[in-house]
Amino acid sequence: MQEIDDLLRGEKNYAIVTGDALEVLKQIPDDSINCVITSPPYWQLREYDICENPNGIGNEADYTQYIQKLTGLFREVKRVLVDAGSLWLNLGDKYNNKELMGIPWRVALSLIDSGWILRNDVIWDQMKGTQSAKDRLRDVYEHIFHFVKRKKYYYDHDEIRIRPVERPRRHNGELKSATGVSGKRYKQQINDSANLSNEEKLNAIKALNDTLFEMANGTIIDFRMTIRGTQRTFHSNNENMSGRAKELATKGYFILKMGANGHIPSDIWRIPPEDTWRKDAHYAVFPEELLLNPIRATCPMNGIVLDPFSGTGSTVYTALKLNRRGLGIELSEYYNNIAHKRMTTLCPSLF
Repeated sequence: MQEIDDLLRGEKNYAIVTGDALEVLKQIPDDSINCVITSPPYWQLREYDICENPNGIGNEADYTQYIQKLTGLFREVKRVLVDAGSLWLNLGDKYNNKELMGIPWRVALSLIDSGWILRNDVIWDQMKGTQSAKDRLRDVYEHIFHFVKRKKYYYDHDEIRIRPVERPRRHNGELKSATGVSGKRYKQQINDSANLSNEEKLNAIKALNDTLFEMANGTIIDFRMTIRGTQRTFHSNNENMSGRAKELATKGYFILKMGANGHIPSDIWRIPPEDTWRKDAHYAVFPEELLLNPIRATCPMNGIVLDPFSGTGSTVYTALKLNRRGLGIELSEYYNNIAHKRMTTLCPSLF
């Protein structure tokens, strides 16, 4: 397709293609897309557009057919994705005959079996929702799976770090970390320890002083020290299972530091669904905030972000705002018209 070719050559910033996702994917060259972020139609859960193909994904009579279709489609996604690329897949679950089907994990396991590597299962806490059922808990979360093709892939963790609010400060002449740790208690525990040799004590005191120096210089903002026989080992005491346990056994201590450049986000994202574009009658609009970290972390500048089920174009729109290029595939021409409107009216400076 000409519009896809123009995008791949860098002659345009985005393309919105009307058509069946699988058929359009077959026309995209191998190793040409940097990042894929998408949310396919959920199985028998929503009627997205009366103009859509009644045989399209999500309308299968049996959930196993749905899983097979998605597995086949993401086989094509894997082909067009560069080796260092990522796939972020959002899926919601469904109850059928009073039973929670586990659809997201059924799909995820099928993709793993077909060769994808699963790096994260992100829980998207939507923080609100309604429910008519009176015999179960209210469901307010969905899964976002992060898949990759290879064990080594593009991931810029510095782009998504959460910057610290609190910094080390001095109180009565004593430097304390962001959470009030000064190191005084650790020094006392080291000196009083009956579980450390004299050499281990000297090494532990030196390591603690070096850490305090880093905090004074602004390299780190906080730290925790674990000393043999004093604090509990993190995760496990088994040296074969835990590197920290091995360090504790061989050195007598270990130190965990929090860098001043912040920490990487967790795998629970508390983001409410977007309401701004609900007026366009689409029932599954990605909130822009949900797309920021996947694009920033796994798509390089000017790389191409693909959404094979692009709806009203949220993924493409956010990619453009972040100085990436965007490609959307959508079966509904009605939604594509809205997507084009979003690109040209909400961010005209990009065109």
